[in-house]
Amino acid sequence: MPLAGAAAAAAGYWFLMSPYSQALGPFPYRGARPDKVVALTFDDGPNEPYTSQLADFLAQRQIRATFFQVGRAVLRYPEVSRRLLADGHVIGNHSFTHEFTNCLSPSALAEEVRLGQEALATIGLRPALYRPPWLLRIPALRGVLADHGLRAVSGEFCHPLEVFQPRAELIADRVLAKARPGSIVIFHDGYDGHAGNRASTVAAARIVVDRLSRDGYRFATVDELLGVPAYQQQEPALTVVG
Repeated sequence: MPLAGAAAAAAGYWFLMSPYSQALGPFPYRGARPDKVVALTFDDGPNEPYTSQLADFLAQRQIRATFFQVGRAVLRYPEVSRRLLADGHVIGNHSFTHEFTNCLSPSALAEEVRLGQEALATIGLRPALYRPPWLLRIPALRGVLADHGLRAVSGEFCHPLEVFQPRAELIADRVLAKARPGSIVIFHDGYDGHAGNRASTVAAARIVVDRLSRDGYRFATVDELLGVPAYQQQEPALTVVG
């Protein structure tokens, strides 16, 4: 029984949370690119001062990245999100609260997506890209996203223990070992939409950029890498979330 239970848990994880599973619909984790191009993505922010530290570094290197942001964090730091937009980065929806239980039922999930869109609308955005918290997909997700004009995006985690902030070199070494043309790398500049120390992540991103650049790589946003729209064409409904 323990072995059967472990096998069932592993199968459930692969089906619902693996970066690579396509069982519940398209969930691109890499772009089909022959050239040396990688998409750097950052989840769970904005979270200060780490999001701004990343923005400063990326601006110095003239690199554009993709930030999947939590709605309540956007409302906390709207000026940071606006700065990212002004710098040419792409912002996607990463739910409103980033609470696990809010991703489990169709009605709660629909509310998370809706409120996330409304929070981003307060800074003038209507994203077309959505990354589920923890990459969790339930069967209802595809329909919920279709209702909001969104498509799901996956990627590959920079390091399984990033949440504990191991040394930057360990995070970077893991990324560099897996990087290949078309990779979508998932870093975290926030912590589930809350404050959290992300100093190792910032330092690791610097190492990754330096080494990949030295190896002839360039960097693109997720929409560029996948050839899909970053934003919806219609005007956003500027609803203030209280």
